[in-house]
Amino acid sequence: MPTIPPDRTPPSGRSPEASHQQRDMAESFGSDAERYDRARPRYPDALIERIVAGSPGPAVLDVGCGTGIAARQFRAAGCTVLGVDADARMAAFARRAGLETEVAPFETWDARGRVFDAVVAAQTWHWIDPVAGAARAAAVLRPGGRLAALWNVFRPSPRVAEAFAAVHRRVVPDAPLNPWTATAPDALLDRAADGMRRAGAFGAPERWCVPWERPYTRAQWLDQLPTSGLTARLSPAALEELLAATGAAVDAMGGSFTMRYEAIAVTAVRTGAP
Repeated sequence: MPTIPPDRTPPSGRSPEASHQQRDMAESFGSDAERYDRARPRYPDALIERIVAGSPGPAVLDVGCGTGIAARQFRAAGCTVLGVDADARMAAFARRAGLETEVAPFETWDARGRVFDAVVAAQTWHWIDPVAGAARAAAVLRPGGRLAALWNVFRPSPRVAEAFAAVHRRVVPDAPLNPWTATAPDALLDRAADGMRRAGAFGAPERWCVPWERPYTRAQWLDQLPTSGLTARLSPAALEELLAATGAAVDAMGGSFTMRYEAIAVTAVRTGAP
């Protein structure tokens, strides 16, 4: 069954040019921050609460916080959250929601001596070099602090997967990836875990998984579709055609459907002194 992250394509063997393209795509989401925040799925409370319970205190650094979707959930769970994001537009949206947010790529962000109980990255860790990112996280985590990279992963029913796969085959046959026929994102998850191991500052990485589901109307699904990194590569005309064809596919399913997800965290505990 197809299982993929619902937003952005993970980098793999990136050349400098490809890295710049990936960065440009990552920073394109701020062009409609309001839609991004409105349409993107949240994370199951059970996963947020497990990360909080497995951390030594409430101070959380949210890497690539975007509009603050996950940050607000951690704040609701009793944490104090600092966000960092490379896109000033996304950070501005998060600030309007009352979140303290700093603008910088995580790789060059100045911690100014601050330390945290947890470093989290919701749907963003694949934009960061897994070893350098884990080492950077270790530098700002107190001993016993937790690094948690989490993703929402599609687990569609066969009917939903085939309906959307057929749309992509017909409308965007030259796209580099048909997300509805992609295999499970084990390479992405393994890459994150391997980076934690190679950083040499963490205990054994674990995977924490929470299945969940969400019903979508036609309008709700089409609202979130343009927030995908895959659709960000399309021309306006191609995107319009994809939206129309996807809407017709949802209509054929009765005008609504349920998307199954699995929220997955790759996580490890900081060992030793920062």
